[in-house]
Amino acid sequence: MKLAKAKWICGFVCGVLLLPLAVVEAQKKNDRQRERSLRRETQDRFLKKWLKQDASYIITPEERDAFKSLTSDDERYQFIEQFWLRRDPNPDTVVNEFRDEHYRRIAYANERFPSGKQGWRTDRGRIYIMYGPPDQIETFHGGGTYYRPYWEGGGATSTHPYIKWRYRYLDGMDLGQQVIIEFVDRTLTGEYRIAFDPYEKDALKNTPVADLTEDQRMGVGDSSTRATRFPSGMDYEEFAIRQFNAIRQVAALNRAPKIRFKDLETVVDTKLTYNTFPFDYRTDFIKITEDTILTPITVVMKNSDMTFQDVEGVKKAEVNVFGRITTITGRSVQVFEEVVRQIAPDALFKSTLEKRSLYQTRIPLRSGLYKLELVLKDLNSGNIGTVYHSIRVPKFPQDQLATSSIILADQLERLPQKQVATGQFVLGSSKVLPSVEEIFDKDQPMGVYFQVYNLAIDEQTQKPSATIEYVLKKGGREIGRALESNDKLAGAAQQMTLQKLVALEDLEPGQYSLVVNVTDNVSNRSIAPEARFVVR
Repeated sequence: MKLAKAKWICGFVCGVLLLPLAVVEAQKKNDRQRERSLRRETQDRFLKKWLKQDASYIITPEERDAFKSLTSDDERYQFIEQFWLRRDPNPDTVVNEFRDEHYRRIAYANERFPSGKQGWRTDRGRIYIMYGPPDQIETFHGGGTYYRPYWEGGGATSTHPYIKWRYRYLDGMDLGQQVIIEFVDRTLTGEYRIAFDPYEKDALKNTPVADLTEDQRMGVGDSSTRATRFPSGMDYEEFAIRQFNAIRQVAALNRAPKIRFKDLETVVDTKLTYNTFPFDYRTDFIKITEDTILTPITVVMKNSDMTFQDVEGVKKAEVNVFGRITTITGRSVQVFEEVVRQIAPDALFKSTLEKRSLYQTRIPLRSGLYKLELVLKDLNSGNIGTVYHSIRVPKFPQDQLATSSIILADQLERLPQKQVATGQFVLGSSKVLPSVEEIFDKDQPMGVYFQVYNLAIDEQTQKPSATIEYVLKKGGREIGRALESNDKLAGAAQQMTLQKLVALEDLEPGQYSLVVNVTDNVSNRSIAPEARFVVR
């Protein structure tokens, strides 16, 4: 009897002791299931967003159907990789120029063409993303008096604001030379939409007597038949050709551009084990779409660490830059490679050694954790420097006020509006040379560049309202404050870009921080990112 009782007590005690362990194991199991579910949900959202946003304008109907027929995420990721490879104009290089240019265009459209919605969603954004910058732009933002050419019926009228884009030639579109696309702001809200006939810009189209063609003045036809009836003085054949070309252009501009079917097979397997060439780097994050983040990677090296050789009477140094980005599971995402050269005549050699050399690549990545491998090799000395580091690409949910990285720049300038914004250090319509080490001289101004995302839209004005305040601190103590004037924010959309030059001549050498207080006056939300720097 005592033995049975002892066994019962032992079993009860063991059960009590094991119960918490069982609860813990069950909790861990539930956590793992939630984590897997969240990961699957995130992947599913990315894949759907990629089809609807990233590739929406350039994917062919056949590719879209093929993508929708895939049954596993591995197949979809492989499809996306092949999608970009098929469009790579230079498959013998490690850089996919088409993909990089595509995401640059999205970023540019978001900055230049917003109108109550993201720039990539607008008609101008779509055309820019599909076909790049036009060769010529004519802007008539104020509208005004317009004298129709004879093929539009002649006569004078007043117009809504409109813009003409002229492309000398669109490759693969079979539209001939001189493709002209007209965008009209019929609602006076900054929303310029493609006009499918030349009369869409007529502001007085429905006003009796005030908007007549030459034929109408002579009692022939009316406004309802204006677009379908050929004017007097024009033969029917010319009119039919113009009508046919207009219809063909509309159809062509709504098709995905033709692609180049190319194969690419690149195998990179480099062991990064040397550290005899010093350099520094930084990464920044600029939103393109909700799930695609432009990630500029900037590398800086001292010219004095480079090995120069005499070549035909000048000093010359060359450094190979190689980089690879992989997921945490080891899947390669991007490989890039470039040569950084410095050439200096003997008279300028000493001053060249006191300067630095920069290299930058901009890579579109989806939000998540990645591994970055960087290797720099001095070709003259053979010295090699390496970096192996993880980078976390942030997410910018549409329901949260957010900002890009605050980039403190040695050089910051807005490019001319008609200049095509391409090349290293170009973000949107500005040239931004980041200060990788964030150390500035007193006699030079410090550039500040960043973007604000997801501002709320006022229902009455259909525009956002935001307050931007710059607070300068030293040792945690505020020493200066500046408010961004409202006129600089005029016309801003849900995303806006801010840049300014900060004078440093009155600051003592030391460490400082710049806090940017961003307040959304519509949603009453705020955010305060901070950047640190040194004045020497």
